[in-house]
Amino acid sequence: MKKIYYLKTCSTCQRIIKALNLSKDFTQQDLKTTPISASDLEVLKSLSGSFEALFSKRAKLYKEMGLKNKMLQEADYRQYILEHYTFLKRPVLVIEDQIFVGNSPKIIAAAKLALTNA
Repeated sequence: MKKIYYLKTCSTCQRIIKALNLSKDFTQQDLKTTPISASDLEVLKSLSGSFEALFSKRAKLYKEMGLKNKMLQEADYRQYILEHYTFLKRPVLVIEDQIFVGNSPKIIAAAKLALTNA
């Protein structure tokens, strides 16, 4: 599976997609127009190890809802990600059985390396 979950309106996501020069066999899913399904989220969780690893604690809603002060469990992270796209850390790049979550330079460099080896 070769897929990227991103936001079309996010300049960081757009910059990363351009930098990665993704091949045409990649499926690109804009989370705003096509929200992530529960089954897709389960696949991402199995690759990343947890829902928390996929959860964006930098989301504006995270602060607005006061989630920082709550002890969230895995089920909570899953629920919030399914309820609103902003809680999924972006972009999420899946290359076969590897997952790359977020936009840190280290993650993007690892994704580039995986793409050259794929």
